Amino acid sequence: MDSQIYGLFLFVLFTSSAAAALSSNHHPTPKHKTPSSSQPPTNNSTPVNSNSVLVALLDSHYTELAEFVEKALLLQTLEAAVARHNITIFAPKNEALERDLDPEFKRFLLEPGNIKSLQSLLLFHIFPTRLASHQLNGVLPHECKTLFNDEHVDPLDMPKVVRPDDVVRPDGVIHGIERLLIPRSVQEDFNRRRNLRSISAVFPESSPIVDPRTNRLKKAAPVPAGSPPVLPIYDAMAPGPSLAPAPAPGPGGPHGHFDGESQVKDFIQTLLHYGGYNELADILVNLTSLATEMGKLVSEGYVLTVLAPNDEAMAKLTTDQLSEPGAPEQIIYYHLIPEYQTEESMYNAVRRFGKVSYDTLRVPFKVVAEEADGSVKFGEGDAVAYLFDPDIYTDGRISVQGIDGVLFPVEVPSTPVTKAAPVAKAVAPQRRGKLMEVTCGVLWAIGQDSHLTACQ
Repeated sequence: MDSQIYGLFLFVLFTSSAAAALSSNHHPTPKHKTPSSSQPPTNNSTPVNSNSVLVALLDSHYTELAEFVEKALLLQTLEAAVARHNITIFAPKNEALERDLDPEFKRFLLEPGNIKSLQSLLLFHIFPTRLASHQLNGVLPHECKTLFNDEHVDPLDMPKVVRPDDVVRPDGVIHGIERLLIPRSVQEDFNRRRNLRSISAVFPESSPIVDPRTNRLKKAAPVPAGSPPVLPIYDAMAPGPSLAPAPAPGPGGPHGHFDGESQVKDFIQTLLHYGGYNELADILVNLTSLATEMGKLVSEGYVLTVLAPNDEAMAKLTTDQLSEPGAPEQIIYYHLIPEYQTEESMYNAVRRFGKVSYDTLRVPFKVVAEEADGSVKFGEGDAVAYLFDPDIYTDGRISVQGIDGVLFPVEVPSTPVTKAAPVAKAVAPQRRGKLMEVTCGVLWAIGQDSHLTACQ
């Protein structure tokens, strides 16, 4: 009986294993699952294999390129590319990115506001196909497209491959090249930013003259391009919680040659990409209309320096501090300096003068800055903040400096005015003239002085 049960168990086991083998033969599992092109990869996709070419790139000796990829936030894009097909990465050697690269161009790539240019540059080095070392001659310039908008690499611009098949993995290969590949669009963006064409004013038609007595326009007169506005920024602000520019205080006439709206949008986008300043961006865009009004001011030729508190500092604000009408606007006004200041200029000023007082848009309060531990400290008393993230955004019109606290003006207690006691006036006795003295003397001699009142 036991032998029959044992034999039946072996028969069932053999049958199930055979059925599993047949099903695996009829439905082979693909090596790489290809998602639909219409559905972008999500964060819930299968994680990258430890043997992937991306992991090998981050652990390879191409440390400069790996650092650029992380700063450009391209890991998720490359993971999606690896999930669809093999890739080929042409990796410049570290010397090409450290010593051979123009320092000004490298600074341009690493600025938070130019993250799209950095992404385009890196995607220009990656091909969505596997190219072995024996395939590089002839195939690369004509048949293969890069991940950057399906553009081809010009054969004349293709650098020498110094380390072919340097890293080989099942989903891709890395070839070492001697220098960097620069797309034409990235080079044009760099030239425009270097020449300040995107923020320079065109030749003005006319500029108004303001009568200082009436604060009204007198007549139009030509003003050189880029000259400061006619009115101070405080006159361009309307009374109330929102800003409103004056009729035409800008340097370029009534058309507004400065694109302030785009510059404010650019610096807010930079705050979001930089990370840690989402609360301030939300206040500027959603909670108030300050972003729009700041754009109008910049369009009219004014410059601004924004002391941007980070999210940790904004989280410490209480409900009482934000519940009053116009409180968010007043808080932000105290963090707007109507000057263009960078981290270097402010640090040099506090090192030289000790304490520097900067005007703010919250009139008449000023913010005091001083040097502390190799940085710049703002504020007095308990409400102080340190310059935490310098030069987050600088474009010649708007400067954004990250600080680690929210600043509040120090209320100066008003001293009561004591009224002085009235002083009694002492009336001097009236003196008599010479003639009256002689007359009274004569009357006194004859005993008749009592009849004249002046002789009493």
